[in-house]
Amino acid sequence: MRRPIIGNWKFIFMIIMVIVLPIRPHGSAGAQSGPTVEGCPILPEDNIWNTPVNTLPVDSNSSAYINTIGPARGFHPDFGSGTYNGGPIGIPYTVVDGTQLKVSVTFDYDDESDPGPYPIPPGAQIEGGSQSTGDRHVLVLDRDSCMLYELFAAYPQPNGTWQAGSGAIFDLNSNSLRTAGWTSADAAGLPIVPGLVRYDEVAAGEIRHALRFTAPQTRNQYIWPARHLASNLSDASYPPMGQRFRLKASFDVSAFSPEVQVILQALKTYGMILADNGSAWYISGVPDPRWDNDTLVSELSRVKGSDFEAVNASALMVSADSGQALQNGAGGGAGDSGANATGGSSGGGGSGGCFISSVLPGL
Repeated sequence: MRRPIIGNWKFIFMIIMVIVLPIRPHGSAGAQSGPTVEGCPILPEDNIWNTPVNTLPVDSNSSAYINTIGPARGFHPDFGSGTYNGGPIGIPYTVVDGTQLKVSVTFDYDDESDPGPYPIPPGAQIEGGSQSTGDRHVLVLDRDSCMLYELFAAYPQPNGTWQAGSGAIFDLNSNSLRTAGWTSADAAGLPIVPGLVRYDEVAAGEIRHALRFTAPQTRNQYIWPARHLASNLSDASYPPMGQRFRLKASFDVSAFSPEVQVILQALKTYGMILADNGSAWYISGVPDPRWDNDTLVSELSRVKGSDFEAVNASALMVSADSGQALQNGAGGGAGDSGANATGGSSGGGGSGGCFISSVLPGL
């Protein structure tokens, strides 16, 4: 006997939901939420860091960029487990809450630094360790306000204050970029934390944002979303700060371990952004005791520079002063992203900072 229609209300409701509610594309309200860190967004979901670039056109200068960085050079993780020279391998960050006391910071390049104060706790983690002579980044995330505080060349002072080369404060809920021409704690004037490889994301099976990487030589220009340059080289064969690269779609990742496959898939979908001068194809990440150094180094070294291509992301730009990006596969014709590059003096930020690797030669 047929059941009364009221008895099938759940079935009817499901049918209505399927018919009435549209499937929302990436980047629109109701879509998969963007990446997070410590309960905070890693910038808005429609930020350029969180926007796929797998359908964008190849940049017309791609081959030249690959050749100057090194087509035969292997990809390299600048993060891992354990320590080297007394410091963690990678760029750590410190998490605080809204009760953390803020302290003053003096800057070598104060004309391009946010004055603060900064909520740096005693014993805050320093890249390379307390005795490091490298970049000495100090990254602090206030998980209550979702404000990110980043320092380059940071040294604690006896009175509880800090001395640093440069510093920047980012609201992780905002698409705002730094003032054009300003450095940050990074040479490209970008935030560091949004581009780091974190173990928790890899363990979850997906990285939903672009990654940060370095190249030995860059051009004396920067392109969106970068805000700063750190080079005197004018040759167009060198990539500008902010240049986006991706792993070629044809690259077969099936022979790699599950953890490395997650990283490689992120490099196909979201790519990586050139953020600093440093070793070729070095990708930045957070130290974690769960990383398997042997696996990371041996497998990623099989990925060569020639397996990447530069992409032209200029068609995604909504405003030159915002990190907001057009979504849903918007793209333009192939071209030279350097044509949209901004030149100018490198100012203090050859500082912001000149990358010095603190990892083992084999790691």
